[in-house]
Amino acid sequence: MNRLDHRDPLVFDTHELGRRPGSMREVSRTLQAPEGFGIEDVIGVPVGSEIALELRLESVVEGVLVTGTAEAEVTGECVRCLEPVEDELDVDFQELYYYPETDERGRATSQDDESDEDEEETYRLEGDFFDLEPVLRDAVVLALPLQPVCREDCLGLCSECGALLNEDPDHHHDAVDPRWAALQGLSAGHGDEGDEKTSDTREGLAENQEK
Repeated sequence: MNRLDHRDPLVFDTHELGRRPGSMREVSRTLQAPEGFGIEDVIGVPVGSEIALELRLESVVEGVLVTGTAEAEVTGECVRCLEPVEDELDVDFQELYYYPETDERGRATSQDDESDEDEEETYRLEGDFFDLEPVLRDAVVLALPLQPVCREDCLGLCSECGALLNEDPDHHHDAVDPRWAALQGLSAGHGDEGDEKTSDTREGLAENQEK
């Protein structure tokens, strides 16, 4: 039973190939990106944005070989400065969709063979149709950067105040070496004590003059 919806823009019909090895068909299609075409909370193809597909469908002994390219816009967030990232993605992919009744060696399969092969990631035609979505999603996700940056030399954010260093490369804070902090405290303490002694001396001299 065919469970695929032929109205789905990522479902394609191979009927015209007629299971004649060597026959070929080219397909161009622009569609709206579904959910899940990206790395969550990092970067991906926005839902509803356009994906342009160029496909070549080739009939072979085992099934239909699908070779194609996809172009799409991706958006995300720079991992260094957290600014928005926009880029163009161009990916290539290829996958063989097996006829339902054949295995990877082109032989007819029994029900027992099918149960064994279900454990492997094998794509199959359903009638004359195939679903490109899982193959396309894998190709897009694998092509995305795990750590996108707005530019290669992005300076990121100041660790002290969060200022954007790309806008102010000379930004810095005067940091006190913690190794000297204790000495500065001692110096300040001695200074206060010295002031008290000087004040006492002045008061003593004033009393002697009065006598």
